[in-house]
Amino acid sequence: MNSKASVEPLRKPRQCPECGRPSSRDTYPFCSARCRELDLSRWLTGSYAIPVAEDESKAGGDEGDNG
Repeated sequence: MNSKASVEPLRKPRQCPECGRPSSRDTYPFCSARCRELDLSRWLTGSYAIPVAEDESKAGGDEGDNG
């Protein structure tokens, strides 16, 4: 058995969402721990947010309809 067998990567490298450099296997999808931590910091400080429906009736809530 050959000890220097070629190993195919599980994923193709993608661009880092922070800086655009190729991603690293250890910090995927980011290129480095720095970029990964910058993204996490934005989530924790509320810079990123998942939008919510302004009108609750459009969000599928039937709380006010009891009869």
